[in-house]
Amino acid sequence: MADPVVEVTTNHGTFVITLDPARAPKSVENFLRYVDAKHYDGTVFHRVIPTFMVQGGGFDQQLEKRSVQAAIANEADISSQKGLKNTRGTVAMARTSDPHSATAQFFVNVADNAFLDHQAKDVHGWGYAVFGRVTDGMDVVDQIKAVKTGAQGPFAKDAPLTPVVIQQIRRR
Repeated sequence: MADPVVEVTTNHGTFVITLDPARAPKSVENFLRYVDAKHYDGTVFHRVIPTFMVQGGGFDQQLEKRSVQAAIANEADISSQKGLKNTRGTVAMARTSDPHSATAQFFVNVADNAFLDHQAKDVHGWGYAVFGRVTDGMDVVDQIKAVKTGAQGPFAKDAPLTPVVIQQIRRR
């Protein structure tokens, strides 16, 4: 059976993510649950750092937090051992400083970010679970990473000054 594929339609264009349930089953299942519930429709990429990543999926266009389901266990330890690394074009679960706090937010690595890979089972070394890769439309992600950013809403920096809207994410 083929790996699940989703299309991310934004106001900057569309990109495609191929998910990897064999190496990151919990993260893929969690992400698809949000996709199927249409949670991402109308959310934004709220954090854009051009040398690092673009992050979205948790806030609406007014930068109000969207409600989310319970957090999932971080599987970066397993997925990293199976070869999923935070390299350019990969997609990973965003989280707080608590390693097991990922809900709906995700990010696309726009650079190789080895420091985000699992190192140890402690607060500083858990890493971020990669669960897919942009397989078409990385040029759209590169357009997103180039937007002007600054302070917006609850964010002191790195927020797009003009909203980068996720219009929808759908399975292909």
